[in-house]
Amino acid sequence: MSSVKETSRRFWNKAARKYAKRPVGDEAAYAHTLERVRAHIDGFERVLEVGCGTGTTAFKLADCVGAYTASDLSEEMIDIALERAAAADDTKIRFLKTGLSDLPDEAAAYDAVLAFSLLHLTEDPRAAVAQIAERLRPGGVFISKTVCLGDMNPVFRLIIPVMRFFRMAPLVHFLKAQELEAIIAEGGFEIIETGTFPKKPPARFVVARKA
Repeated sequence: MSSVKETSRRFWNKAARKYAKRPVGDEAAYAHTLERVRAHIDGFERVLEVGCGTGTTAFKLADCVGAYTASDLSEEMIDIALERAAAADDTKIRFLKTGLSDLPDEAAAYDAVLAFSLLHLTEDPRAAVAQIAERLRPGGVFISKTVCLGDMNPVFRLIIPVMRFFRMAPLVHFLKAQELEAIIAEGGFEIIETGTFPKKPPARFVVARKA
């Protein structure tokens, strides 16, 4: 595991319990996201969510697909997801304690791969998109939602490095929506739907089909 990945893993393990108690920032935007995702994956046989956190979105989407796998680099996040699954007697979702690059070898196995609030936190967004493409069958769908800090006030470029120095923030890429979509397209995808919700901070929703 790279030093950057290990640092991120430790950060999210430490933050997991507090993160789990934090309410959704924009309920309307989150509900709209779930609606649009369901419209694309309803009836799919196999779906993978990477960077699933404590499983909140997985629990809301798993009922509309045949099999749902959810993974996260943070073991503590997955432990919370498993606690929630046990409390709800929900056995449908397969939770994995692993990052994207270390997933089991199931190349071209999924009908859809989902990544919410993840790409801007990966060590290399281009490499992450390439790894996601490897997991999808031909014609499979990649659905992501990414905070585009590059489209925000430039002051964040000064604040976040300071926060990272004091271990108050993880690695963050200052992507712009246009740059994000170019990365996805260059990764072998045809973009079929986009949107920005919420507007602040700007979270770019992208649906793309593997060529």
